[in-house]
Order: sequence, then C-alpha cells, then structure tokens
Amino acid sequence: MKTLLKTFLFLLCMLVMLPVTVLFFILKPLSNEDELLSAFSQGISLLPGKIGSYLRAGFYRFALTHCAPDALIGFGTLFSHCDTDIHRGVYIGPQSNIGKCAIGENTLLGSGVHVMSGKGQHNFDDDTMPIKDQGGTFAKVTIGANCWVGNAALIMANVGAGSVIAAGAVVVDDIPENAIAVGNPAKVVKYRR
Repeated sequence: MKTLLKTFLFLLCMLVMLPVTVLFFILKPLSNEDELLSAFSQGISLLPGKIGSYLRAGFYRFALTHCAPDALIGFGTLFSHCDTDIHRGVYIGPQSNIGKCAIGENTLLGSGVHVMSGKGQHNFDDDTMPIKDQGGTFAKVTIGANCWVGNAALIMANVGAGSVIAAGAVVVDDIPENAIAVGNPAKVVKYRR
C-alpha cells in the first residue's frame, strides 16, 4: 500500500510540474539547453519542503538525461547540465550545485555539495587572454552507487561505488570503490572492507 501511495504521489507531482516541463521543451529549441536548464533550475529550487523536492524530481524526470521519480532534491539545489543521471534512491542535500554527472543508486550528497563537470572547465594557460575567454571542456563525472558525500565537498573526478567522501573534501583524482577519502586534495585514508 505504501509503495502504491508513493507511486501516486510521484505521478501527481509530475502532473503538477507538467506546465513547467512543457514550457521548458517549447523554449529548448530557441536557446542553449544547459543555460535554459540553469534558469528553470533556479526557479524550481525555491519550492519548499518535501513536496518541493518531489516536484523538482517531477520536472527533472524529463529535463535531465535520467532522474528517478523517488530522487529527493533539496531546497536551493541547482543543475547546470541536461546530461545528468540521477538514479533510484538518491538524496541531494540543500544548496548543492550539480554539473554534468551520473549519481548512482542510493547515494547521499550532503548540503552544499558541488559536483563539477570535471576538472578541465577552465583553461588559464594563455596569460595574454582573459581567463573567462579561454574556454574549457566539460566531462561527465560519475559517483557510484551507495556512496556518501559529506557537506560542502567538491567533486571534480569519479567516485567509486560504496565510497565515503568527508565533509569539505576536494576530489581532484578518481577515488576507488569502498574508499574513505578526506582532505584537500582528497586522499584515501582507509577502505570500508
């Protein structure tokens, strides 16, 4: 019965967000899809409470590459790339900033977590040109299933399944499965198994 009620709630939230979703798809051919997503993301990030979290998932189910209907997306969380996958059971804490990434099943992201679109987003090699004009490349970062990423962590590289990233850690190199990583730059201090 509980599963049936949840399914009904997910469908209801999807229907409530349908006008926003339709507007997104009408405007999509007329603009850069990632810039459009960022604009819509800013607006719907302000919907309060748990219902707001479900309403956001109702929109992101269609706006992102993949978003499970039971994803919990916290207040003030912003998305910057449509090429993002959020799998079943994912929790994203308030005030997070999510770039181009794939977040595996049952992964928890604390408050204020930033998942960057790789570590090559900004070039700064040419000292004769303003940094803002030098461009960069976006890469899809993967956070494996059953991970826990602590508050205010910054993720710029892949995190293996079952790993724990400490609060405030800065992940610049790939973290293997079942690792516990801390610090800036994040270093593996031990393994869960």
